[in-house]
Amino acid sequence: MAEQNKQKSPLVAVLISIIIIAIIVVWAIVKPKSAEPINQGQVNRQGDGQPVSDDTATTPLTGNTGESSRADTGLKPSLRGVIEEAKTWGPAFESWLGRLAPDFNLTDITGKQHKLSDYRGKDVMLIFWAGWCGPCRMEIPHLIELRKTTGQDKLAMLAISLIDPRNTTEIVKSFLEQNKEINYTVCSVNSGDMPAPYNMVNSIPCSFFVDPQGRIKLATAGLLSLKDMKAILQAQ
Repeated sequence: MAEQNKQKSPLVAVLISIIIIAIIVVWAIVKPKSAEPINQGQVNRQGDGQPVSDDTATTPLTGNTGESSRADTGLKPSLRGVIEEAKTWGPAFESWLGRLAPDFNLTDITGKQHKLSDYRGKDVMLIFWAGWCGPCRMEIPHLIELRKTTGQDKLAMLAISLIDPRNTTEIVKSFLEQNKEINYTVCSVNSGDMPAPYNMVNSIPCSFFVDPQGRIKLATAGLLSLKDMKAILQAQ
């Protein structure tokens, strides 16, 4: 009898090992996967006085924006809904929303004059940016695509680069020479030449959306995608 028990002991041990391994394998297959955090883009703050790191500055300016065309369902998104879905930007200058956008006169890089009130009857997008700002550079392909897909009669786009020691008019012109695919209007101005709230911008990229009636529809701080831009323009 003792001899039989000795023979069974290894078999029992093997059987128990097989059962344990099977349980571990089944648990590994059916266990729930933990949710991964969303990797949000970083927005450079102009006020911190620090340029973006070199790795963001090497981001190519052209290429696939990763946005598919929005199906025309006849339904326009609400502005509040668009804001709630934002991932890489948020609303800014909220006390100005719904107010008449202060008028201004700007001269673009080519020498052409632009008066904001002359664009009544169409949407206007004012983009505050700088060539040293990584998120601003990331936004450029989306702006190029927006200009390609939206008629001049429906939307005016003014990219405003505020002058400072590392962002002179000459630097802006050089940037445009190196990136000839930029197809929207670019201006280089002193912040003191613009009225509030534009001269209060201290975080870029920053955009103002002005409706056809000349009122500020929304101001944003942070990186906008093509999808975001179109959603804001279409929202009511």
